[in-house]
Amino acid sequence: MSAPDSFPEDLYQTLSDFQQTHLLTWWNDLSQQEQASLSAQIQAINFKQIQRLYAPEETTQKAESPAQKAERATRPATVVRLEDRCSSPSESEEATKRGQKLLEAGKVGAILVAGGQGSRLGFSHPKGMFPIGPVKQTSLFQILVEQLRARARQAGKPICYFIMTSDATHDETVEYFQQHQNFGLADGELYFFKQGTMPAVDADSGQILLEEKHRIAVSPDGHGGMLAALKNNGMFDVMREKGIDTLYYHQVDNPTAIVCDPEFLGYHQTANADVSVKVVSKRAPDEKMGIVCDVDQKTQIIEYSDLPDHIAEQTDDDGKLLHWAGSTAIHIFNRDFLEQIANDDARLPFHQANKKVPYIDASGTQVAPAEPNAIKFERFIFDVLPEAETVLVYEIDRQREFNPVKNAEGQDSPQTAHAALNRIFSSWLTSCGVTLPAEATVEISPLFAVDETELKQKISTDAQFTSPVYLGE
Repeated sequence: MSAPDSFPEDLYQTLSDFQQTHLLTWWNDLSQQEQASLSAQIQAINFKQIQRLYAPEETTQKAESPAQKAERATRPATVVRLEDRCSSPSESEEATKRGQKLLEAGKVGAILVAGGQGSRLGFSHPKGMFPIGPVKQTSLFQILVEQLRARARQAGKPICYFIMTSDATHDETVEYFQQHQNFGLADGELYFFKQGTMPAVDADSGQILLEEKHRIAVSPDGHGGMLAALKNNGMFDVMREKGIDTLYYHQVDNPTAIVCDPEFLGYHQTANADVSVKVVSKRAPDEKMGIVCDVDQKTQIIEYSDLPDHIAEQTDDDGKLLHWAGSTAIHIFNRDFLEQIANDDARLPFHQANKKVPYIDASGTQVAPAEPNAIKFERFIFDVLPEAETVLVYEIDRQREFNPVKNAEGQDSPQTAHAALNRIFSSWLTSCGVTLPAEATVEISPLFAVDETELKQKISTDAQFTSPVYLGE
């Protein structure tokens, strides 16, 4: 079979070499615009990579599974426990000063991962647009941006925000920020970049699936795709030009995350770490959190789904969980460390995930499979940890800093995050000596006070409020 009319001969040869000519089955049925679109999609695929990822027979036999690695897991070597910080306030204060100096020097940038839709929440928009403020229904985006601006104001230097979107969220996210004047971020302080995608392949044959006759079935390449996206979109160049050498990484679904936390930054610098990870103490062995541990003297994260029960349930001599450190997906990265890995694509592995992917079958019929039929390929950002010389593991107070919005109801839902914000803000006011009405609803914009210390400078002890309470600029 030869190349269809108007399809490049050399590109057809590539399809033939990798047994992917089925992508052109309906070529002659497509409009010129659809043909151009499909051709561009095919041109962008690294077929050699897809073939290697689908059938890594040799490497699979040699590679050790995460569950096997877990058998040798020990507690991470470089750890700052919450109780130790609480019992050594002078050390914490010194770390905070060091972190503040980094911010004042303009050396810190922030990365926000915001590629997900709010569909699990019954919200048909990017998750970052979800309203979560207890009083004003402030969106996740606004809360986090205002935190960033408040930190920058304290430092007297702007902090650039690098926001990673996806095909599904990019356009609407950019438009949302434009409608709100970027929530006060100036030109040159806000950068959007889109994560890449990977084709989905049939699990039995390795053939790339078509979502429609003119469209290849693709999916985001995971949060680990951030490295390639930063590189391909010139973000590392921007960072270098601005003198940014430390990157504060967090996800959009946690409204109580402390953005660019000076104390965390200070401990990171003191440890001379390539990567630092915020963790919480797991509630139970089976809590669905990846654990931070050491395997063969290398710190890494093992996903809860890869952690055998008998390992998860291990305890120490005091009866406490051996593998207690649950990852919160809040990290600090040295920029040069991330650049090194981004420049060597092979250092960050892809993982296979068996998923249900709608596709066009051989007759041209759209099929919605009832069972997993395809393999998706994705990267995880935490796979950079074993590449680091030093990883700092830093424990935080779960109630204060880790209240993600993941589920429509129950644990880690809008209701629990809303309650957490209200609890935090109410405690700030009562610590200032303010008496609140019973069951008061409280929301404090970071631009009014980014923390309890700043609030005490602005609130009189004899201040009186009626619920709901909103304090903003």
